[in-house]
Amino acid sequence: MIVKALKDILGTERDVSGPGWNSRRLLLASDGMGFSLTDTIIKSGTMLELEYTHHLEACYCIEGKGQIRRADEEVWHVLEPFTVYALDQHDRHVVQAIETDMRLVCVFNPPLSGREVHRKDGSYAPSDA
Repeated sequence: MIVKALKDILGTERDVSGPGWNSRRLLLASDGMGFSLTDTIIKSGTMLELEYTHHLEACYCIEGKGQIRRADEEVWHVLEPFTVYALDQHDRHVVQAIETDMRLVCVFNPPLSGREVHRKDGSYAPSDA
């Protein structure tokens, strides 16, 4: 059994941040679950264009408000508490926190190793890199 508290991850190597975001990695590849689980904050006003070419991701909004769209479309989808989005086609997407910070619980498959940060193209490196 694995039991982890967010308070014990804050400020450790599992607490990773970049411009406008902070990802607290609760479960990683080293935990042996076959997926990773993060508690992620996107800061208010931050707009990120991302594309996880080597990972599938699903995010569940638990706080705040934001929006998401495919990078090649103009239709925005509202993100608010109890809304999920899944990038099941490695979708290049734009996600934005509006009005307040947005908090997401995110699952990645394959699992993250822990220190990933977004590369220039918005992706993470392959898990075996």
